[in-house]
Amino acid sequence: MSRQILTIAAYTLLEAFRNRLLWLILVVLVSGIGLSEFIGGIALTEGLQIKSAFLGAFLRLFAVFLLSLFVITSLVREMQDKGLHLLLSMPLPRSHYYFGKLLGFSLFALLTTVLSLLCLLFYVPAGQALLWACSLYCELLLVTAFSLLCLFTFNQVTIALCTVGAFYLLARSIAAFQLIGHGPLADPHDLAQRMITKMIDALAYLLPDLAHFTPTEWLIYHSGQWPDLLPILSQTLIYLLLIMAASLFDFYRKSL
Repeated sequence: MSRQILTIAAYTLLEAFRNRLLWLILVVLVSGIGLSEFIGGIALTEGLQIKSAFLGAFLRLFAVFLLSLFVITSLVREMQDKGLHLLLSMPLPRSHYYFGKLLGFSLFALLTTVLSLLCLLFYVPAGQALLWACSLYCELLLVTAFSLLCLFTFNQVTIALCTVGAFYLLARSIAAFQLIGHGPLADPHDLAQRMITKMIDALAYLLPDLAHFTPTEWLIYHSGQWPDLLPILSQTLIYLLLIMAASLFDFYRKSL
Protein backbone atom coordinates (compact mmCIF):
# COMPACT_ATOMS: atom_id res chain seq x y z
CA MET A 1 0.00 0.00 0.00
CA SER A 2 1.28 3.45 -0.90
CA ARG A 3 2.85 5.48 1.86
CA GLN A 4 0.77 8.47 0.76
CA ILE A 5 -2.47 6.53 1.34
CA LEU A 6 -1.36 5.47 4.82
CA THR A 7 -0.35 9.03 5.72
CA ILE A 8 -3.71 10.47 4.65
CA ALA A 9 -5.51 7.69 6.53
CA ALA A 10 -3.49 8.39 9.68
CA TYR A 11 -4.26 12.11 9.60
CA THR A 12 -7.94 11.39 8.97
CA LEU A 13 -8.06 9.17 12.05
CA LEU A 14 -6.09 11.77 14.01
CA GLU A 15 -8.70 14.37 13.08
CA ALA A 16 -11.38 12.24 14.72
CA PHE A 17 -9.40 12.18 17.98
CA ARG A 18 -8.69 15.91 17.84
CA ASN A 19 -12.39 16.60 17.39
CA ARG A 20 -12.99 14.61 20.59
CA LEU A 21 -15.25 12.17 18.80
CA LEU A 22 -13.92 9.35 20.96
CA TRP A 23 -15.25 11.10 24.06
CA LEU A 24 -18.58 11.63 22.32
CA ILE A 25 -18.77 7.93 21.49
CA LEU A 26 -18.01 6.95 25.08
CA VAL A 27 -20.65 9.32 26.47
CA VAL A 28 -23.29 8.06 24.03
CA LEU A 29 -22.43 4.42 24.72
CA VAL A 30 -22.75 4.91 28.46
CA SER A 31 -26.06 6.69 27.86
CA GLY A 32 -27.20 3.78 25.68
CA ILE A 33 -26.43 1.29 28.42
CA GLY A 34 -28.29 3.45 30.93
CA LEU A 35 -31.35 3.70 28.68
CA SER A 36 -31.25 -0.06 28.09
CA GLU A 37 -31.20 -0.69 31.83
CA PHE A 38 -34.11 1.67 32.33
CA ILE A 39 -36.24 0.14 29.55
CA GLY A 40 -35.37 -3.39 30.65
CA GLY A 41 -36.18 -2.51 34.24
CA ILE A 42 -39.75 -1.46 33.45
CA ALA A 43 -40.39 -4.48 31.22
CA LEU A 44 -42.68 -7.10 32.71
CA THR A 45 -41.00 -10.07 31.01
CA GLU A 46 -37.86 -10.83 28.97
CA GLY A 47 -35.99 -7.87 30.38
CA LEU A 48 -32.60 -9.09 29.12
CA GLN A 49 -33.90 -9.59 25.58
CA ILE A 50 -35.43 -6.12 25.54
CA LYS A 51 -32.18 -4.60 26.76
CA SER A 52 -30.23 -6.39 24.02
CA ALA A 53 -32.65 -5.39 21.27
CA PHE A 54 -32.81 -1.75 22.32
CA LEU A 55 -29.07 -1.40 22.78
CA GLY A 56 -28.35 -3.04 19.41
CA ALA A 57 -30.74 -0.72 17.55
CA PHE A 58 -29.44 2.30 19.46
CA LEU A 59 -25.80 1.50 18.70
CA ARG A 60 -26.48 0.84 15.01
CA LEU A 61 -28.35 4.10 14.43
CA PHE A 62 -25.83 6.12 16.39
CA ALA A 63 -22.87 4.62 14.53
CA VAL A 64 -24.45 5.24 11.12
CA PHE A 65 -25.38 8.84 11.97
CA LEU A 66 -22.03 9.70 13.55
CA LEU A 67 -19.96 8.16 10.77
CA SER A 68 -21.88 9.78 7.91
CA LEU A 69 -21.80 13.16 9.68
CA PHE A 70 -18.05 12.89 10.36
CA VAL A 71 -17.23 11.88 6.78
CA ILE A 72 -19.24 14.66 5.18
CA THR A 73 -18.33 17.51 7.53
CA SER A 74 -14.65 16.55 7.55
CA LEU A 75 -14.35 16.68 3.77
CA VAL A 76 -16.45 19.84 3.46
CA ARG A 77 -14.22 21.61 5.97
CA GLU A 78 -11.15 20.43 4.08
CA MET A 79 -12.56 21.77 0.83
CA GLN A 80 -13.48 25.12 2.36
CA ASP A 81 -10.04 25.48 3.97
CA LYS A 82 -8.45 24.70 0.57
CA GLY A 83 -6.64 21.75 2.11
CA LEU A 84 -7.88 19.50 -0.67
CA HIS A 85 -6.62 21.92 -3.32
CA LEU A 86 -3.24 22.06 -1.60
CA LEU A 87 -2.92 18.28 -1.51
CA LEU A 88 -3.93 17.83 -5.13
CA SER A 89 -1.50 20.53 -6.24
CA MET A 90 1.26 18.17 -5.16
CA PRO A 91 2.31 15.07 -7.12
CA LEU A 92 -0.49 13.07 -5.49
CA PRO A 93 -2.94 11.02 -7.57
CA ARG A 94 -6.56 11.65 -6.75
CA SER A 95 -7.06 7.92 -6.26
CA HIS A 96 -4.45 7.94 -3.47
CA TYR A 97 -6.27 10.77 -1.74
CA TYR A 98 -9.61 8.97 -2.06
CA PHE A 99 -8.33 5.62 -0.81
CA GLY A 100 -6.46 7.33 2.03
CA LYS A 101 -9.63 9.06 3.19
CA LEU A 102 -11.67 5.89 2.79
CA LEU A 103 -9.13 3.90 4.79
CA GLY A 104 -9.03 6.52 7.56
CA PHE A 105 -12.80 6.66 7.87
CA SER A 106 -12.95 2.85 7.77
CA LEU A 107 -10.52 2.68 10.69
CA PHE A 108 -12.72 5.09 12.62
CA ALA A 109 -15.71 2.88 11.77
CA LEU A 110 -13.76 -0.11 13.09
CA LEU A 111 -13.07 1.72 16.36
CA THR A 112 -16.76 2.57 16.71
CA THR A 113 -17.67 -1.07 16.03
CA VAL A 114 -15.24 -2.39 18.64
CA LEU A 115 -16.58 -0.03 21.31
CA SER A 116 -20.14 -1.05 20.42
CA LEU A 117 -19.11 -4.69 20.72
CA LEU A 118 -17.76 -4.09 24.22
CA CYS A 119 -21.11 -2.59 25.24
CA LEU A 120 -23.07 -5.54 23.88
CA LEU A 121 -20.98 -7.98 25.91
CA PHE A 122 -22.95 -6.87 29.00
CA TYR A 123 -26.07 -8.57 27.62
CA VAL A 124 -25.11 -10.88 24.74
CA PRO A 125 -22.76 -13.90 24.54
CA ALA A 126 -19.38 -13.07 23.04
CA GLY A 127 -19.86 -15.17 19.89
CA GLN A 128 -23.18 -13.59 18.98
CA ALA A 129 -21.93 -10.09 19.80
CA LEU A 130 -18.87 -10.58 17.60
CA LEU A 131 -21.01 -11.88 14.74
CA TRP A 132 -23.32 -8.88 15.05
CA ALA A 133 -20.34 -6.49 15.22
CA CYS A 134 -18.86 -7.93 12.00
CA SER A 135 -22.17 -7.31 10.27
CA LEU A 136 -22.30 -3.78 11.70
CA TYR A 137 -18.83 -3.03 10.35
CA CYS A 138 -19.91 -4.14 6.87
CA GLU A 139 -22.89 -1.81 7.14
CA LEU A 140 -20.69 1.09 8.24
CA LEU A 141 -18.30 0.48 5.34
CA LEU A 142 -21.15 0.91 2.87
CA VAL A 143 -22.35 4.06 4.64
CA THR A 144 -18.82 5.48 4.62
CA ALA A 145 -18.29 4.85 0.93
CA PHE A 146 -21.73 6.20 0.01
CA SER A 147 -21.15 9.34 2.12
CA LEU A 148 -17.96 10.02 0.17
CA LEU A 149 -19.83 9.54 -3.10
CA CYS A 150 -22.60 11.94 -2.08
CA LEU A 151 -20.15 14.61 -0.99
CA PHE A 152 -18.12 14.43 -4.21
CA THR A 153 -21.37 14.63 -6.16
CA PHE A 154 -23.21 17.43 -4.32
CA ASN A 155 -20.51 19.33 -2.36
CA GLN A 156 -23.18 20.38 0.16
CA VAL A 157 -23.58 19.09 3.71
CA THR A 158 -27.37 19.23 3.81
CA ILE A 159 -27.99 17.54 0.47
CA ALA A 160 -25.32 14.91 1.09
CA LEU A 161 -26.65 14.04 4.55
CA CYS A 162 -30.25 13.84 3.31
CA THR A 163 -29.18 11.60 0.44
CA VAL A 164 -27.25 9.28 2.74
CA GLY A 165 -30.20 9.14 5.13
CA ALA A 166 -32.63 8.38 2.31
CA PHE A 167 -30.30 5.69 0.94
CA TYR A 168 -29.95 4.04 4.34
CA LEU A 169 -33.65 4.12 5.22
CA LEU A 170 -34.68 2.86 1.79
CA ALA A 171 -32.10 0.06 1.81
CA ARG A 172 -33.27 -0.91 5.30
CA SER A 173 -36.97 -0.97 4.41
CA ILE A 174 -37.03 -2.06 0.75
CA ALA A 175 -37.67 -5.70 1.71
CA ALA A 176 -40.75 -4.66 3.70
CA PHE A 177 -42.02 -2.64 0.74
CA GLN A 178 -41.60 -5.66 -1.50
CA LEU A 179 -43.47 -7.84 0.98
CA ILE A 180 -46.39 -5.38 1.02
CA GLY A 181 -46.39 -5.06 -2.77
CA HIS A 182 -46.56 -8.82 -3.30
CA GLY A 183 -48.82 -9.50 -0.31
CA PRO A 184 -52.33 -10.95 -0.38
CA LEU A 185 -53.91 -7.50 -0.04
CA ALA A 186 -52.35 -6.26 -3.27
CA ASP A 187 -54.71 -6.03 -6.24
CA PRO A 188 -53.04 -7.73 -9.24
CA HIS A 189 -55.48 -6.01 -11.65
CA ASP A 190 -54.67 -2.47 -10.51
CA LEU A 191 -52.31 -0.95 -13.10
CA ALA A 192 -50.94 1.77 -10.79
CA GLN A 193 -50.24 -0.73 -8.04
CA ARG A 194 -48.47 -3.07 -10.45
CA MET A 195 -46.29 -0.22 -11.71
CA ILE A 196 -45.36 0.78 -8.17
CA THR A 197 -44.53 -2.84 -7.34
CA LYS A 198 -42.29 -3.06 -10.40
CA MET A 199 -40.51 0.12 -9.38
CA ILE A 200 -39.96 -1.24 -5.87
CA ASP A 201 -38.59 -4.50 -7.30
CA ALA A 202 -36.21 -2.53 -9.53
CA LEU A 203 -34.98 -0.52 -6.54
CA ALA A 204 -34.49 -3.72 -4.59
CA TYR A 205 -32.13 -4.99 -7.30
CA LEU A 206 -30.09 -1.78 -7.12
CA LEU A 207 -29.89 -1.36 -3.34
CA PRO A 208 -28.08 -3.53 -0.79
CA ASP A 209 -30.42 -5.53 1.40
CA LEU A 210 -29.51 -3.87 4.68
CA ALA A 211 -32.50 -5.51 6.37
CA HIS A 212 -30.36 -8.64 6.69
CA PHE A 213 -27.42 -6.71 8.18
CA THR A 214 -27.13 -6.61 12.00
CA PRO A 215 -30.35 -8.59 12.65
CA THR A 216 -31.80 -8.08 16.09
CA GLU A 217 -32.67 -11.77 16.49
CA TRP A 218 -28.97 -12.54 16.81
CA LEU A 219 -28.92 -10.46 19.97
CA ILE A 220 -32.25 -11.73 21.34
CA TYR A 221 -32.38 -15.41 20.42
CA HIS A 222 -28.65 -16.00 19.79
CA SER A 223 -29.51 -17.68 16.49
CA GLY A 224 -26.67 -16.29 14.40
CA GLN A 225 -24.24 -18.62 12.65
CA TRP A 226 -20.96 -17.69 10.97
CA PRO A 227 -22.18 -18.90 7.54
CA ASP A 228 -24.88 -16.22 7.83
CA LEU A 229 -22.13 -13.66 7.28
CA LEU A 230 -21.31 -14.92 3.78
CA PRO A 231 -24.19 -13.14 1.95
CA ILE A 232 -23.51 -10.01 4.00
CA LEU A 233 -19.81 -10.05 3.08
CA SER A 234 -20.57 -10.69 -0.58
CA GLN A 235 -23.04 -7.81 -0.74
CA THR A 236 -20.58 -5.53 1.03
CA LEU A 237 -17.80 -6.38 -1.41
CA ILE A 238 -19.96 -5.93 -4.52
CA TYR A 239 -21.56 -2.64 -3.49
CA LEU A 240 -18.32 -1.29 -2.06
CA LEU A 241 -16.57 -1.83 -5.38
CA LEU A 242 -19.44 -0.21 -7.29
CA ILE A 243 -19.57 2.82 -4.98
CA MET A 244 -15.79 3.25 -5.09
CA ALA A 245 -15.80 3.13 -8.88
CA ALA A 246 -18.57 5.75 -9.05
CA SER A 247 -16.78 7.96 -6.51
CA LEU A 248 -13.48 7.85 -8.37
CA PHE A 249 -15.21 8.57 -11.68
CA ASP A 250 -16.95 11.61 -10.17
CA PHE A 251 -13.81 12.76 -8.35
CA TYR A 252 -11.61 12.61 -11.44
CA ARG A 253 -14.05 14.50 -13.63
CA LYS A 254 -14.31 17.44 -11.22
CA SER A 255 -12.27 20.56 -11.86
CA LEU A 256 -10.87 21.71 -8.53
